[in-house]
Amino acid sequence: MRRLATAIAAAFVLAQAAAAHAQDAGGRVEVQISRAHVSTELGGKFTFTSTVVNRGTTPAEGLIAHLNVLSLRPGVYVDPEDWASQRTRYLRPIPPGGTLPTTWHVQAVNVGSFGVYVAVLSERSTSPPTTGPTLELAVAERETLGSGGILPLVVGVPALLVLLAVVLRLRGREAPLVPRRNAGDAAT
Repeated sequence: MRRLATAIAAAFVLAQAAAAHAQDAGGRVEVQISRAHVSTELGGKFTFTSTVVNRGTTPAEGLIAHLNVLSLRPGVYVDPEDWASQRTRYLRPIPPGGTLPTTWHVQAVNVGSFGVYVAVLSERSTSPPTTGPTLELAVAERETLGSGGILPLVVGVPALLVLLAVVLRLRGREAPLVPRRNAGDAAT
């Protein structure tokens, strides 16, 4: 009898938890993303869209979507706040079977391989978040002018300025400027 009472109590607790989750999230939600891979350079900006799908039979209300960034290699410090200025979105209700797209604006601030994903959770539940697929991000060093490419500038610009000064000086000798006379100078 005691086992039966324990089993009934456990089933009741699980049913309450499932009902609370269904009420909070409107049933099962799914997160999809518009891109699976992005390659960019340091400082590069890109966008992608996550779409929350309500697979439940009631509206999904009180959902929060959060953008996350992590390094796929050890030793790379990632501060997600540097990557996107708006990483948390409070979503409007999603009807049963409905979808809600959200566009994320991201800027690459580290070099390396990263995972970018969106997690969605309910503001009224302690259930684990639902995460979408990972967007694989490859960030390369920015191409800069190397020391081999700067030599022509270092030598060429001063040489061009000297040549321009010489040409202007020679032109000045060919046609000297004659001072103009004032009306008062004519009388003398």
